[in-house]
Amino acid sequence: MYRYKQLISPKLSLRDYNAQVGEALAGVKAMNKVIGLGMPIRKQAA
Repeated sequence: MYRYKQLISPKLSLRDYNAQVGEALAGVKAMNKVIGLGMPIRKQAA
């Protein structure tokens, strides 16, 4: 949650609980995609 708050937003903007859950899941999915893009691609040595 610390990393999420640092990168996305310190607080959730929606009021409804279910909407907050969706907002958090969308933020985590976006954050994981960005982190995955920065990972090096590892290839097997032949």
